[in-house]
Amino acid sequence: MKSLFHSFKTDVAHLEKPSQFNYPFYYEPHPLALVATRELQTYLESQTQWFQEGSLQEAGKMFGVLVVETETGKLGYLAGFSGKLAGETTQDFFVPPVYELERVDSFFRQETAKLDELTKVLQSLETDLSNIQLQADYKKELTKIELQLETEKERIQSRKRKRRIHIKEQKRTLSESKFQQFEAQQRQLSLNDSFFLREYEEYLLEKFRPLQQRFEKLESELETLKTKRREGSNWLQDWLFDEYNFLNAQGEIRNVKDIFKSRIPDTPPAATGDCAAPKLLQYAYENNLKPITMAEFWYGASPKSKVRQHGNFYPSCRSRCEPVLEFMLQGIDVEENPLLENPATHKELEIIYEDDYLLAINKPSEFLSVPGKSISDSVQSRMKARYPEATGPMIVHRLDMSTSGILLVAKNLEIYHDLQEQFVTRKVQKRYVAVLKGTVKEDHGYIDLPLRVDLDNRPYQLVDFEYGKSARTRYEVIHRVMDSTSVYFYPITGRTHQLRVHAAHVDGLNAPIVGDDLYGTKDQRLHLHAQQLTFTHPVAQKTVVLQTKADFLT
Repeated sequence: MKSLFHSFKTDVAHLEKPSQFNYPFYYEPHPLALVATRELQTYLESQTQWFQEGSLQEAGKMFGVLVVETETGKLGYLAGFSGKLAGETTQDFFVPPVYELERVDSFFRQETAKLDELTKVLQSLETDLSNIQLQADYKKELTKIELQLETEKERIQSRKRKRRIHIKEQKRTLSESKFQQFEAQQRQLSLNDSFFLREYEEYLLEKFRPLQQRFEKLESELETLKTKRREGSNWLQDWLFDEYNFLNAQGEIRNVKDIFKSRIPDTPPAATGDCAAPKLLQYAYENNLKPITMAEFWYGASPKSKVRQHGNFYPSCRSRCEPVLEFMLQGIDVEENPLLENPATHKELEIIYEDDYLLAINKPSEFLSVPGKSISDSVQSRMKARYPEATGPMIVHRLDMSTSGILLVAKNLEIYHDLQEQFVTRKVQKRYVAVLKGTVKEDHGYIDLPLRVDLDNRPYQLVDFEYGKSARTRYEVIHRVMDSTSVYFYPITGRTHQLRVHAAHVDGLNAPIVGDDLYGTKDQRLHLHAQQLTFTHPVAQKTVVLQTKADFLT
């Protein structure tokens, strides 16, 4: 088999190896990884067929490089891609998948063919014109019967109401014995109506039964096929997880089901193991290559849901890769998770407004609004320590950890509820200032892209027009300088990462905020600042306008 170890074409003799392997879920690419990335991208540019066929032009792809060292000390790199490239799991130049699903003689392919055949039969039944007509006739006839019965019930109820009125009238004029006789006659009429309704319903259903039986037979056949396909798919996925065996630097082997056994949930997501990072490490271990550093990047057109910029680096995904990489990197000296460090340790909180009821903080960048999973230091914890007599949550609203700017703090529960109500009813006016990487053409505009959390890769947010929550932002360009644009953002809604996604997404401004380590490129800080806040004071009932300057603006 041809070696997929690529020697550097660029002279890297002056570059020192990193002392530790980079933490794959938050990192800045090492210079060696940058060189490997440039060389891989040069190779990709030469593969014009992938662009002509639309593989990368219509939908980009995550690629990865793993810098490795041979047993003789020679440095080089491996290249990988996530999932399939141009419809294939294997391509020249790139490491193979951990388990080759697409071999002609593979069990997976044979079983997939069976599932495909079930799907064809199912689709054939679902698209058959006579079956479509049968389903339409069934619904039409059922609706007709329901309407006929409802109409008859209304007639019976109408007659019943008239009889009640008639009974009351006759009670005033008839003798006791004649009234009892009359009342008995009316009760009999009501019973007759009930008997008629039952017989009428049986008559309609009897006429309907042949059509119903044909419909139920079709539905049963469809459901049987769907169940068989679903059970077959689940069984095949479970079998596949047994076949995905991963190595680590200590020579241990573990399949994906065992890796996820202690996780919640303990069922691996579909396509676990098909990302670039596990494939790269697996090939390195199988070929006695020592992993040195790794980087993953997006290449090609941006997707419609996630924020992915051509050429930008991104961390490995959490849901699929985190458990797998934790195992595969055992035996390698890996950097500590930098996200566990508290970047706010030596930062102070500037109070820009305070009275007996509330105060406003100018929150620094990289400072939590409320305690996180691993870092307890936050604006909330410091405020509770500073004001031990305060009641309620205190923090009225939140800013992302990386976003700086104005944050309101309530000193008692009543003020907290009043201010939060103003936020909920959108009576608070907010203005953010940001610097974007890229040129925004329009001087002002409106962005409406619904958002939801990326369940496979928290805390990332993605655009989802079906399940996302409404997210709307108004923007105004301040000025443009070279390849950057300063803007004001006026968020109408307040979704997590709303401004960051609306700035970076291809259907938003397509210009990520400078320093956005999630949706753009890491810098000294995120250039996003909550600059102005206007609200009504809960006690004084006067308009309060607060402003602060962003430290990234000159």
